[in-house]
Amino acid sequence: MAHDPIDVRHVAGLARLELSEQECAVFQQQLEAILGHVESLAALDVSGIEPTSYPAPVYDVMREDSPGDSLPREAVLANAPDQAQEQIRVPKVIADA
Repeated sequence: MAHDPIDVRHVAGLARLELSEQECAVFQQQLEAILGHVESLAALDVSGIEPTSYPAPVYDVMREDSPGDSLPREAVLANAPDQAQEQIRVPKVIADA
C-alpha cells in the first residue's frame, strides 16, 4: 500500500518545533520506516485473535493497608473547594496560543 510522503516541516510547525534541513531529512526517513512497519502489520491476518487492550491480564493491585473501597462521593465533594452538579470544578488551565 503506497502512501503520500509526510511533510515533516509542516508537522514540525504544528508541534512548534524548529528543525534544520538535516533533522527534517532524518525524521523523514524515520517516519517512512515507521509507516513501512505499520503497513507490514496491516497485512497480517488477525481474524482469529480477540481484541485486547493489554498483552497480559491486569488486576487491581491494592496495598495491604489500603481499604478496599474508595472514598464515598459525598466525602470527596464535601472537601472540594468548588463544586457544581455533583462534580468538582477546577480553574481553566488552557494557555493562550
